[in-house]
Amino acid sequence: MPPKKRAPELTHLDADGAARMVDVSAKAPTLRTATARAVVALGPVAWSALDASENRKGDALAVARLAGIQAAKRTPEWIPLCHPLAFDAVEVVLSRRARRREVEIVASVRGTGKTGYEMEAMVAAAAAALTVYDMCKGAEKGIVVGPVELLSKT
Repeated sequence: MPPKKRAPELTHLDADGAARMVDVSAKAPTLRTATARAVVALGPVAWSALDASENRKGDALAVARLAGIQAAKRTPEWIPLCHPLAFDAVEVVLSRRARRREVEIVASVRGTGKTGYEMEAMVAAAAAALTVYDMCKGAEKGIVVGPVELLSKT
């Protein structure tokens, strides 16, 4: 009989299964980066308004970029067990993909710390995507946000 495989360990659970913040006190600070991506799919009316910069709320992509940066800085307020981290840089780039009527958001975070910045990058991308949704929802219903995914971390 083959050996029984162990389930992967969830680091945010203690031995009794209770939620906990991971202890990173023994780790040495190292340079770390993370990049995440989100996509917002718009219908033809919302895309036309965005593409023509005729959104009544203002420059949707500029507001979304700032929302992503602000969200990265506030990640521990969104994610309860996330460590509050200082980082050196956050970049949020929004690109129009006309053929698909999509906005692609790529958020990157860089810093020196004891734990990674993937949650900051993911929250930045998600917040920017939700801001595009908010800025464009008045033009047309049916806007879709997602996927939100981690592209890389070091």
